[in-house]
Amino acid sequence: MPQQAKVRSIDALEAFRANLIVYISQARPALEEVSAEVMRVRSWLEHEQRAHWEKEIRRRSKQLEEAQQALFRSKLGTLQKESAADQMAFHRAKRALEEAEGKFRLLKKWIREFDNRVQPLLKQTEKLHTVFSNDLTKAVALLTQTIGTLAAYAEVGAAPTSQAPVPGASTSADTTSSQAPAVPEGKSL
Repeated sequence: MPQQAKVRSIDALEAFRANLIVYISQARPALEEVSAEVMRVRSWLEHEQRAHWEKEIRRRSKQLEEAQQALFRSKLGTLQKESAADQMAFHRAKRALEEAEGKFRLLKKWIREFDNRVQPLLKQTEKLHTVFSNDLTKAVALLTQTIGTLAAYAEVGAAPTSQAPVPGASTSADTTSSQAPAVPEGKSL
């Protein structure tokens, strides 16, 4: 006769299933947030930062032109003191414009390279999101089914083997006595 499985507690499976549901409910939004954040960064680079540095280049170019005009006016005039201050202002404005142009070039480089650097990582998070959406959801359903099956099995195994006789039905003892010939007392077969 095959041995019976000893199902002692289904509580551990139920606790695991509950923890898995909590984990899925917390991890899925986190992954969605990561994907959304990547899109926000891309938009920020392409729109906000690009507009910011284009505006800065225009503003600093205007400051450089003004400083250049002031330097030119001071050279035409005889005031040497103002010329040194104007020269410093011109060089400062020139450096500021070069810095803005350098940052704009770097921004353009990052916009070009963004997809190449981020897409492999984003694909990994999308695969993980698929695991959470499909595989772990199926796992929760399978655990639910397994818990139900084990609970039913445990109830069958815990049911008492001696059942109360049902009226009108004969038990195995009644069947044996009615089918076997009666043996007189004192005699053996």
